Amino acid sequence: MQDLHFKAWPKGRPYELPALKTTVFENFVLSAGRYPDHPAVIYYDAVLTYAELLEQVLDVAGYLSEYVGLERNDRVLLYMQNCPQFIISYYAILGANGVVVPVNPMCRAGELEHIARDTGAAAIITGQELVEFAAPLLDGTDLRTLIHANYGDYRSPETDLELPEEVQQVRKNFQLPHVIDWWDAVNSSTQVPQVLNRSDDWCVIPYSSGTTGQPKGCLHTNATVNAVISAYANWNPIPPNAPILATLPLFHVTGMQNSMNTPLFTGATIVLMTRWNKDVAATLISRYRTAQWRAITTMIIDFISSPDVESYDLSSLISVGGGGAQLPFAVAEKLGELTGLKVTEGYGLTETIAPSHLNPPDAPKLQCLGIPMFGVDSRIIDPDTLEELGVGETGEIITHGPQVFVGYWQNEEATREAFIEMDGKGFFRTGDLGYYDEEGYFFYADRLKRMINVSGYKVWPAEVEAMMHKHPEIREACVIASRDARKGETVKALIVAAEGADPTAKEIETWCREQMATYKVPRLYEFTDDLPRSGSGKVQWRELQEREMQATEIEHV
Repeated sequence: MQDLHFKAWPKGRPYELPALKTTVFENFVLSAGRYPDHPAVIYYDAVLTYAELLEQVLDVAGYLSEYVGLERNDRVLLYMQNCPQFIISYYAILGANGVVVPVNPMCRAGELEHIARDTGAAAIITGQELVEFAAPLLDGTDLRTLIHANYGDYRSPETDLELPEEVQQVRKNFQLPHVIDWWDAVNSSTQVPQVLNRSDDWCVIPYSSGTTGQPKGCLHTNATVNAVISAYANWNPIPPNAPILATLPLFHVTGMQNSMNTPLFTGATIVLMTRWNKDVAATLISRYRTAQWRAITTMIIDFISSPDVESYDLSSLISVGGGGAQLPFAVAEKLGELTGLKVTEGYGLTETIAPSHLNPPDAPKLQCLGIPMFGVDSRIIDPDTLEELGVGETGEIITHGPQVFVGYWQNEEATREAFIEMDGKGFFRTGDLGYYDEEGYFFYADRLKRMINVSGYKVWPAEVEAMMHKHPEIREACVIASRDARKGETVKALIVAAEGADPTAKEIETWCREQMATYKVPRLYEFTDDLPRSGSGKVQWRELQEREMQATEIEHV
């Protein structure tokens, strides 16, 4: 283990933290006991206290246990945008001894069906605007109940904030078998389930795509999730009960951990937004004196670009974090002028349930992954020889730590391939290339795995290709990254049309939007007679990728 980074270690913090023996559900229950009247969630000016939040969590947990028949370790899909019902459902599933499977609300039929089948989930809780994609899965999968919610039920009727379309909707009534209204679950008369799960039991299975075409579930226990919660709470602590602004999606591990689980662990207030809106975000910071805001780079760029941003009082912020893509120096400088703060960036994966590395709050470096956190041993190896490398040498980042996942859900082969042993410890192979400097700070260099980064969302070309190959007029598709000034990267598809077919880019894009999440849909299309291949017949995607990057580099000069 290299210990260079200990010189930059946050002042007064231990190098390791004792493991929490509570479950994630118990963390919340303890906070509700300590601060029953304190606001837990503020949602478009409506306040939900810890006591009120706990009451609804227990109501839904009872419904899942008694009416849905949820048993220990049964999986439940949570398919929602940011809303109080997401938070209630997350903790209700855990309170009923179930396992949360968070699903990106941009996922559509094919992706959703794969996750439902792969997990064998017993139920799905969704926003009403997503029922059309979720309801068909009640036939042909193990799903036996769908609970739908209207986000607008939880906002203040008097709010002056600009509301997203989904929050303006009135409640819909779906006359479908096994489809239940949210309030029927909340208002059901049930017994509070007995809590059986302990720290080493399953907690959450977020999905992370791989290079083999299908997303893989990352199995996390209460212990691995708690390792990050405890680390967040101790690395750069905010005052007790302080408000934090939650703009990151809660289905994503960073939003889940930084903007939901950690605040509820510490007794903070979550000031929650369903959709990003720079002016609403600035208003909420000023109105509720929020102390912390963690965002992706595109949000920060949008925020500082607002012509009115300097008119808002941002003085309450004591911590601003970025991620998803490297933050340009000019953007960090502008945000610093507005807030007086240095942005702290971090690094983590779905397999580490958010960060394994964070920049120290007293000495952050820009465009830097940070240093390994509490109890984390992270190294750089040659990806071919597996030999450990030293300062300034680029190789694959490998990580051992308390937040590393148990393994890929029902995929022992992929799990074996993801780990190596070194010095008697199991290290997760991240598939990312990087290096560390003489002070122990880690930096990102490139990708070993094939991945496209669209505004912080990971797009795996093999997965997109697999779905595109179902199009009757596509014989073959190769998906690569193209540079994008705003998003960092965008998705490009090179297409060989089926014999006799003459599809247009617009037709294919329309079809793709029905099959996959919006951020995965190719924005650029190039039609070709054939694709370059290796001697073994494999498409030479690297050649196409390099050609695209060279061409777009010339265009950006």
